[in-house]
Amino acid sequence: MDVRDKVVVVTGGGGGIGAALCRRFQAEGARGIAVADRDEARARAVADEINGLAVRTDSGVESDVQQLVQLATAKLGPIDLFCSNAGIMVMGDSATPDADWQRIWQVNVMAHVYAARAVLPGMIARGRGYLLHNASAAGLLTQIGSAPYSVTKHAAVGYAEWLSITHAAQGIKVSCICSQAVFTDMLGDTAGGISEFLRGSALTPEQVAEAVIEGLAAEQFLILPHPVVVEYFRHKAENYERWLGGMRKLQARYGGQP
Repeated sequence: MDVRDKVVVVTGGGGGIGAALCRRFQAEGARGIAVADRDEARARAVADEINGLAVRTDSGVESDVQQLVQLATAKLGPIDLFCSNAGIMVMGDSATPDADWQRIWQVNVMAHVYAARAVLPGMIARGRGYLLHNASAAGLLTQIGSAPYSVTKHAAVGYAEWLSITHAAQGIKVSCICSQAVFTDMLGDTAGGISEFLRGSALTPEQVAEAVIEGLAAEQFLILPHPVVVEYFRHKAENYERWLGGMRKLQARYGGQP
């Protein structure tokens, strides 16, 4: 996919990877970009910079996502690419309160469902459309120190995979970003030794945006800004027990024993 002359929506567009995507799409010649974010001021700042449309949106609330799609379509035209980028981190384990599990589930999983519900009918009617989900390498591997993040990112990858299989014949393309650490607020929120470990290979949001442009051009399902992730994923598939053993060592070294 070439984003030139396309209408693009980016959730979580007020900062981090989302803002980098908005800027890069504008540089690539997108016709219209809707910058959606819970923080309206941040969304407006990015939108003003790229001559885009700022929309306050809580991606975990379906009515907000529907309103976003309606407004973007009315102001910019039919949506060609919907980037479901917003996500949150909740550190914790099986004892994490239900409210925290539900909060991360809404943003990291249901936001993708809400986006698909809102844009797929129009895309299918036109015979074309692209969904870009920002998941995480944690969706292919796991996240030391966070059961909620690991579970929801696995679900996000699984849903993107299902969409790709189910709607390909209707002209719908799907890609899933599965990066490791990126220098965003989320990395700063990841307290403890594993955060320091991840920073050693962290990328900038702009590097992720570059990988996204390349991945969209190739229409790859998995977009892996950190190429090593595919090696880890291959090792996991080839010898699950050995992979689990390696992850347990990381847990002991950087996550502490529960």
